[in-house]
Amino acid sequence: MDTRTLPTLPGVILKLNELSESNRASVQEMARIVTSDQALSARILRLANSPSYGFYRVSTISNAMILLGVNVVKSLALSSSFFEIMENDSVGLWEHSLGVGAAANLIAGKLKLPESEEIATAGLLHDIGKVVISLKCRDAESRIRSAVREKQLFSREAEQEMLDTDHAEVGAWLAKCWFLPDKLSEPIAFHHDVSRAMNHRVKTAVVHLADVLIKASGFGNGGDCLVPLIQQEAWDLLRLTDQQLAELVDELEDKLIEVKCFSQEMQA
Repeated sequence: MDTRTLPTLPGVILKLNELSESNRASVQEMARIVTSDQALSARILRLANSPSYGFYRVSTISNAMILLGVNVVKSLALSSSFFEIMENDSVGLWEHSLGVGAAANLIAGKLKLPESEEIATAGLLHDIGKVVISLKCRDAESRIRSAVREKQLFSREAEQEMLDTDHAEVGAWLAKCWFLPDKLSEPIAFHHDVSRAMNHRVKTAVVHLADVLIKASGFGNGGDCLVPLIQQEAWDLLRLTDQQLAELVDELEDKLIEVKCFSQEMQA
């Protein structure tokens, strides 16, 4: 594969992640990093002032970080960059990814897990390997879609048939190329096989469950219409009660309305 034209994350995102990991970084320092990218700054301010975020009157990135929080602005910056990578490829896949990110955030909140924003980010990025396959393996992608449709396969099964790899493995490889931390690359790699996660099994289980819930809801387009079973490994790790799961499904219905609005704003 020619790796020279692989999707890249803007340097501003990488620097923002690095700074936010440091307890010594101030909001002003992080704001200066974001404002070095005018297009990204404009998009974040537009989103921060949108109905999705409560019609704040935000005119600077530093104010956005104070009002919305550093993690929300980081998520907006990453979502915006991810959309730039995906928008020419598939709005359906973009909406599926947004939905999984939102569902992962809800599950993490329900279980009071730490680092819920990172878990949501892992959900957002879980199918990034499909973007690479779409961009770099056009002919194979067409055959993958045909196999999914004609043989009623999961997309990862069709990818294995055509490429001898799948989007989870490719996505994990890209995450390492982007120098993303293991807490993001591991859920990307193993969201279809939670038992293989080594260091971040709960995060991986959350992304797996979020993916199942979003596919069951029919929101977006994850590449096939099949809904996988919730893996027993994930269920045992998360220890959700039936009542909590029912509450999550109800809350997710409302959340997906917001996600749809957000997606439409990004496309405007």
